[in-house]
Amino acid sequence: MKMTDNTILITGGGSGIGRGLAEAFHKLGNQVIISGRGQKALDETCAANSGMKSLTLDVSDPKNIQSFADKVTKDYLSLNVLINMAGMMKPESLLEAPFDLSTAEKTITTNLLGPIRLTAALLPSLRKQPRATIMNVSSGLAFVPLAMTPTYCATKAAIHSYTQSLRYQLKSTKVEVVELIPPYVQTTLMGDQMAEDPRAMPLKEFIDEVMSILQSQPDAKEVCVKKVYPLRFAAEGGQEKYEQFFQTFNDQMHAD
Repeated sequence: MKMTDNTILITGGGSGIGRGLAEAFHKLGNQVIISGRGQKALDETCAANSGMKSLTLDVSDPKNIQSFADKVTKDYLSLNVLINMAGMMKPESLLEAPFDLSTAEKTITTNLLGPIRLTAALLPSLRKQPRATIMNVSSGLAFVPLAMTPTYCATKAAIHSYTQSLRYQLKSTKVEVVELIPPYVQTTLMGDQMAEDPRAMPLKEFIDEVMSILQSQPDAKEVCVKKVYPLRFAAEGGQEKYEQFFQTFNDQMHAD
């Protein structure tokens, strides 16, 4: 991925990893546009980063995605990088009777259909650029699911699969496809307590390592910081070791 002279759109750019990436790319001199549902968070981020721009977007709304895509491509003719960061993560108890599907359905709409729809809406414009990048953000939990958040993990596994297919189909174009695979990072994705959890990787440390990888490995297809290796490569030890890892991982997270 080219690190400078880009016009970059980052969904979910008003907080957490999205904001961290937005600020890091902004510091390199790129034009950065952040989007999200919360105008307050967008305004605060832009106020702290002079020159950064924002547009509201609800990635769970297909009509909003299309109108947003029309506007952003009209206002930013040089847009050449899309980072699909926006997402939600909530625990689900599958033993509840009757089971409420609303969280699962909203998670799928936001985490999976949102990036697919926005990518489809922006791809014709991205293909017109001399060089473009689509970065999809999955998770270490795409490879070893956290059982308490089953739909979130399923959507991230689907994003991993979708990204591979997207990369293959675009291999003859000027659009490169990158997958960012975060570990457990200190953000407010599941509440304020997550931002203070000592088990999670500090956000600044994560962003710094991600930017270092992108700068040193410009042709990287997957961006994995070292702390996500145990999850990303858990299956490489064979089925028995994977099952043991899955059991231990979930027992520890459930106990805590």
